[in-house]
Amino acid sequence: MLGASLSAVGMGAQGLAVGLELYKRTSDPFILGLVGLTTAAPMMLLILPAGYIADRMDRRRIVGISMVGACCASVGLAVASAIVAPVWVMFALLFLGAAASTMGRPARTALLPQLVPKDIFENAVAWRTSVQQLCGMAGPALGGFIAVRSITAVYVFSACAALGFVVVLPFMRVARIEDDGKARDRAFGREILAGVRFVGRTRLLLATMSLDLFAVLLGGAVYLLPVFALDILNVGEQGLGWLRAMPAAGAFAMALLLAHLPPMKHAGRNLLLAVAGFGAVTIVFGLTTNFWIAMAMLFLTGVFDNVSVVVRHTLMQLLTPDAMRGRVSAVSAIFIGSSNELGGFESGLVARLTTPVISVVAGGIGTLVVVAGTAFASPRLRRFGALADARAEDLTPSSSD
Repeated sequence: MLGASLSAVGMGAQGLAVGLELYKRTSDPFILGLVGLTTAAPMMLLILPAGYIADRMDRRRIVGISMVGACCASVGLAVASAIVAPVWVMFALLFLGAAASTMGRPARTALLPQLVPKDIFENAVAWRTSVQQLCGMAGPALGGFIAVRSITAVYVFSACAALGFVVVLPFMRVARIEDDGKARDRAFGREILAGVRFVGRTRLLLATMSLDLFAVLLGGAVYLLPVFALDILNVGEQGLGWLRAMPAAGAFAMALLLAHLPPMKHAGRNLLLAVAGFGAVTIVFGLTTNFWIAMAMLFLTGVFDNVSVVVRHTLMQLLTPDAMRGRVSAVSAIFIGSSNELGGFESGLVARLTTPVISVVAGGIGTLVVVAGTAFASPRLRRFGALADARAEDLTPSSSD
């Protein structure tokens, strides 16, 4: 938890600094979309092999190597920023840093079930999400504070945070991965795609991931925050830091609430309502010119998004055999992780073709349409109850799906 927290704060600060520096240098909102595309590309290319590796090697070692790579990329960004290197150099370093993080992502996700007993796993996910969102709130806010004085220093801070994760990893003790005994006899390509096949036949998990994918893909307002902070709300770098921190603040508040409440009894219905709420407040954010209303709407995006995170992550981990968790986590990263960055690209492209306001509002409307379509297409998701009651035999395909 400590290592992941250090890394999350550093990456949150760096994400703010990259967007701010590139937008100030180019004054083009599309450059923010290209940032999303650059960080999504390694995810699409490497995440499935990374999931396979996470199920075959010591997950702590994989995480350590990936963090060393991320640290080196941050150091490179610091040097590039200090000497005002060409924009393409910044993008190349972003790509390398994203590639390093991608290779360790399935291993990081798959470690938690090796550390926490199954009967308290849902509560553990809520607590871990609380800490993650607190770090997501602190990272951008701290990045904005540092960036007022030096953007280069933000990259140095991110490098130190990644290195801190490496330092604490040897102190972690984890249970051995349960191997199914057959995997090593199968073809390499077939093993890489095993996670895809598992998600494909687990219809409830597929519906949950798909809903998140399209909601995040269309609701990529966060990537346009430098435009809103500097040109629409006129609140500068520190204002940008607070805007970037608000979704994490809302998610942190909801995660604490979920950790203390009894387990959900109507998880499917709650998920659909939460994603619909995410779309609605995104529309209001796009239309407002008031800084405080914008802050409140971004806070609510985090509140609603956290419900989706807890439901999806808990289902994914409890329904997946330990020997496949790395590969299934990789599929989840394709659905959710890459959609964040691709959503940023979509938002930047639409903002260039129209306006940033139209881009954000259209994304919120699209999210509402996706919720309605998912609710109609998947009756099982609408009816799904307590997360703790989910069983593999309940998730076989049926005519209704």
